[in-house]
Amino acid sequence: MFDLENIVADEVAENDLEEVVMGLIINSGQARSLAYTALKQAKQGDFVTAKATMEQSRVALSEAHRVQTQLIESDEGEGKMKVSLVLVHAQDHLMTSMLARELVAELIELHEKVQ
Repeated sequence: MFDLENIVADEVAENDLEEVVMGLIINSGQARSLAYTALKQAKQGDFVTAKATMEQSRVALSEAHRVQTQLIESDEGEGKMKVSLVLVHAQDHLMTSMLARELVAELIELHEKVQ
């Protein structure tokens, strides 16, 4: 397994980096999926469950963000980390998941006020 605590970009095996990037994609996707599940729950009037599901979404997104932060820190702004299409894809997943969570949280709040 890829040791995120001791990343040395020059020594990172390509397969290890791909494994970490896939983790970013999986956690980001999970966060987005949970957010939309929470929205569906809120639309059905189950706000307690919706808030709990949003917390699960936050945890998944936090894990993805932690990995991203460690990758950025290991690069030290010097271009040490090899940028691949999969890494860009992972970044897209993370950013859209963050945006989705923010918007879903607002929609849940609106549904709660309406009911």
